[in-house]
Amino acid sequence: MRWIAVAVVVFTVAFAPVAGQEPLTVSAAISLTNALEAIAAAYAEAGGGPIRFNFAGSNVLARQLVNGAPADLFVSADAAQMDVVAQAGVIEPGSRVDLLGNRLAVIARGGAASAPIRRLEDLLRPEVKRIALGDPSAVPAGVYAREYLKAAGVWAPLESKVVPVANVRAALTVVENGSADAAIVYETDAALSTGATTAFIVSGPHAPRIIYPAAMVARSRQPEAARRFLSFLRGSAASAIFRRFGFTPLATTP
Repeated sequence: MRWIAVAVVVFTVAFAPVAGQEPLTVSAAISLTNALEAIAAAYAEAGGGPIRFNFAGSNVLARQLVNGAPADLFVSADAAQMDVVAQAGVIEPGSRVDLLGNRLAVIARGGAASAPIRRLEDLLRPEVKRIALGDPSAVPAGVYAREYLKAAGVWAPLESKVVPVANVRAALTVVENGSADAAIVYETDAALSTGATTAFIVSGPHAPRIIYPAAMVARSRQPEAARRFLSFLRGSAASAIFRRFGFTPLATTP
């Protein structure tokens, strides 16, 4: 595997604070950026408090939390990274919930191949030279992708083409800027791209089950506010927004 250098920034998004009220800090998988920004706006309109997001790859966020970074909620793109923080005693017992589902998609750039990529076997063609994945040793999207490729029996012939990047949004970017011919990303990210086309959605018996768990952070300074926002994420208003961005809500409450 060869790495492509991509400028990727761990960033925060803060919404205007209510006078005298400290923003709630939510560490969330970068693939949730657009949906959670829209949900935070809806939460504010409903009278909820201010939200500050820290978006990055779930593996990066888990490492930050284990090392003591402040946060009130954690939303991971896979169970493994939530398990990491749970085993370190970082999350509030009993607060963990499987919040969302997603699917993988294969994207490609125009002109990447003499014929369009329409199925998995097309990635084996010699003109498809670079396939971007979130680092398959750590990044959930890459871990899911490797799991899929192994189950389908094509990881070995494709491994030399794989270019690991920092997170799923970086995989999207390197296809859009022409540094890779194809990538495996989440369906929700593929839908946001203006510079790459969705070749196909991963389905069938080899498709991984993608789960986004959410939990309160045990050292939260605002446990009640964290509990309210987690409840809002499970409610009908947030679920409608998640669906609009292509996610499948798993823990909807009235």
